[in-house]
Amino acid sequence: MTSTVIANLEKLLGGSRDGALLRYSLGAEYLKAGEVDRAATHLAQAVAHEPTYSAAWKLLGRALAEAGRATEALSAYDQGIAVATAKGDMQAAREMTVFARRLRRATDQAAG
Repeated sequence: MTSTVIANLEKLLGGSRDGALLRYSLGAEYLKAGEVDRAATHLAQAVAHEPTYSAAWKLLGRALAEAGRATEALSAYDQGIAVATAKGDMQAAREMTVFARRLRRATDQAAG
């Protein structure tokens, strides 16, 4: 099912509907499919299209973390927290704060 959804979404790339929501949707589907690098690419494009899209920042952080790109994931979470806080989206800000704290703890343990 996911591959069908991805194929249908991919057909929309480059067209009039290519924007933050399409890129977010593609990123989410690639993440479900375990293709974390492709997910991160589309999610990064989602936040490039709409820098205040806090849900995209949250999913971008997750995709980067799952790809083993902790430094980039923490940066995405930090930017997402700032965006969400500025928008008053406190739930998203709290969630990203928790995810970032867990990731920092895990990277500190791995390093030390």
